Amino acid sequence: MTRLEGAAVASPCTSVCTIDAVTGLCAGCYRTLDEIAGWIDLPEQRKRTLLATLATRRAQFGAAIAARHAPGDGRDGER
Repeated sequence: MTRLEGAAVASPCTSVCTIDAVTGLCAGCYRTLDEIAGWIDLPEQRKRTLLATLATRRAQFGAAIAARHAPGDGRDGER
């Protein structure tokens, strides 16, 4: 095992924590609720695999999610 393979993988959480109603993804980290809840128990290699998936999700859904959750649009809890 290389040093990288055994290294702890940091959570991708960005402290935005708003689930997009259309995609079911967090507007900050692009994980599902199940992925967020299960993160702590995932083996490090599965975390790395999920991180790669998040980059793909961000590219695919990022602009649409960001537009729906822009500050001041009434959908992010700000009034």
